[in-house]
Amino acid sequence: MYKRFNELNFVIGLFFITVSLILLLNNFFGSALRGKINLYTGVVFLFFGILMILIKGEKK
Repeated sequence: MYKRFNELNFVIGLFFITVSLILLLNNFFGSALRGKINLYTGVVFLFFGILMILIKGEKK
């Protein structure tokens, strides 16, 4: 597992999943007056983060 932290696509995927969870939780538990931009952005970031984690790097 620790070897995956050296892969850039895994770290970027973790970052986008973390940001998406913050946006989605803020949308569900926060004020509804902020609009749906947090919901749409959170969903897109979540899909992008999962895609980045699933991409396999080259093996050396």
